Amino acid sequence: MRLPRARKLPMDDQVPIFNVTPENFQTEVIERSQQVPVMLLFWADQVPESAQARAQLESMVGQYQGKVLLGLVDVAVDQTLAQHLRVQGLPSIRVVSGGQLADQIDGPQPESALRELLDGLTMSSGELLRDQLQVYIDTGEYASALAVLQQAIEEEPQNQVFRVELADVLAMQNELDEARRALATIPADTPDVERPKTRIELAEEAAGMGSIGELTDLHQGEPDDLEIRYQLAVVGAAEKQYEFALEHCLAILQADREFREDIGRTTMIRIFALMGKGSEVATRYRRRMFAFMH
Repeated sequence: MRLPRARKLPMDDQVPIFNVTPENFQTEVIERSQQVPVMLLFWADQVPESAQARAQLESMVGQYQGKVLLGLVDVAVDQTLAQHLRVQGLPSIRVVSGGQLADQIDGPQPESALRELLDGLTMSSGELLRDQLQVYIDTGEYASALAVLQQAIEEEPQNQVFRVELADVLAMQNELDEARRALATIPADTPDVERPKTRIELAEEAAGMGSIGELTDLHQGEPDDLEIRYQLAVVGAAEKQYEFALEHCLAILQADREFREDIGRTTMIRIFALMGKGSEVATRYRRRMFAFMH
């Protein structure tokens, strides 16, 4: 269903949660949605599931710092909007964006589904892409990841986030020459560009070392040899076995801060760069590294 477009309004002092009626629908929903998505919740106190949905969404929307608005439509007061938007039962959600109906969900939803909807409305294209990519990367589906990235670059050729991710996935696939060519097209000050650069460097370094199995055998025979531990860290990081690699780095750091100019610490920092922001493993090992150092 297409809803009428309207002029844009300034969004100063935006109230993220408000009641919606047929009288204020144009100004509160259509006009506001030109700049921020508006989620409409159709509810009534007499329907417990819808009252619960209201409580959940009121709590959750506040966490998105004004990136999405929640309009509450009490059908016990007036059913006009519910009829207009073809609401068949409660609770029901309608999303209006850019003055048009963009999505709808009917019936009770678990919190995870509501969170997914809110994330989809508020995340940037780069953030959404990373989520989708992570699924492919975690399952080793690099061809699918590359296909998604190539399509994204065709649609938004100036979006450097996509090019950074393309270089990184190529490096994961050990297509190092292709990864370097992709990097050459990215401005040096682009956020996260160090991630694929670091991945390429570690992959090149690991190529001159043995396999994890071979190095593990050597380490068992010479457990105090820090050079073997370093090689295990590099090869482990190149194979995305980050926790394994960080354990060896931490062991080097604890054994000898001076070994190869504090290479245990500096290699940990390089591995953190590979893992990206928000990694629980990176956060945990960063704390352990600082605790030892201080």
